[in-house]
Amino acid sequence: MSEKQFTVAVVGATGAVGNQMISCLAEREFPVKGIKFLASHRSAGRQLRFKGELIAVEELNESCFEDVDIALFSAGGSTSKNFAPAAAEKGCVVIDNSSQWRMDPEVPLVVPEVNAHAVSQYTKKGIIANPNCSTIQMVVALNPIHKNYGIRRIVVSTYQAVSGTGKKAIDELFDQTRAMINFLNWENRVYPHRIAFNCLPHIDVFLDNGYTKEEMKMVNETRKIFEDDTIGVTVTTVRVPVFYGHSEAINVETKRPVSAAEVRGLLEKEPAVKVMGESGMTNPLQTVSTCGWWLTIFERAQPPMPFRLQRFWQENTYRAYV
Repeated sequence: MSEKQFTVAVVGATGAVGNQMISCLAEREFPVKGIKFLASHRSAGRQLRFKGELIAVEELNESCFEDVDIALFSAGGSTSKNFAPAAAEKGCVVIDNSSQWRMDPEVPLVVPEVNAHAVSQYTKKGIIANPNCSTIQMVVALNPIHKNYGIRRIVVSTYQAVSGTGKKAIDELFDQTRAMINFLNWENRVYPHRIAFNCLPHIDVFLDNGYTKEEMKMVNETRKIFEDDTIGVTVTTVRVPVFYGHSEAINVETKRPVSAAEVRGLLEKEPAVKVMGESGMTNPLQTVSTCGWWLTIFERAQPPMPFRLQRFWQENTYRAYV
């Protein structure tokens, strides 16, 4: 019996994440019968390569989803809001990378390594939501701990690469770094302050509660994915002058006693996770062109808190999404 094949549409195909979606479809040898590259009118007519074949980008409109089985959306919340329901109405399974549908109670928020069972709920609206990239890497690491020991509280600080903002931010970091090294004038168009040789504890807008929207995404998404609103989550998100690869420092308080050695044993069994010791320190460069997650567990005693762990965690920003 031959393998079932699918017609796939990539919405936002010319963007940084869209490019990674196309690459991963080819690398993973996903059974693609046909593929459409969709973007705004500004990108229509451009050609992108898929498995050696050049394919023209089409302008996105509702008629694009006729006979499409799966639509991968990575073109921003407003595009997803306007076009994802139309795609779903035509029988297309929508997998959305934006924040538009994540907290909709009728849309499953899925990380396959964590809550694949939630995919079955997609039939309510025909849409599957993808979490924030920083949420993805954290819940993958914490899921085995939560299942086996229960998590009471999470305190996490992120060190997020400019790739999380997009290609214009990558270019801005490159241009500013080159200008400063050569004692030239620099400009900032993407971020409110210079990102080269700097850190910005400001990702997305600030909300009335004093946290940024990015920080609250991690709080709310973690609870939804784990299906547990009792978990305490405190987040500080920081943009750092790194091109690719988000990092996180995570402090976890469990409900039952657990040691770093026990956690290491759990995570070494996770196929997508690469566990390192302190002598094999992980860093963002290791994540480039990889599809897994890299983790260092620090065996730090924190008396009188015997149920707490400290860990440092990296991912390839784009491939985590994909």
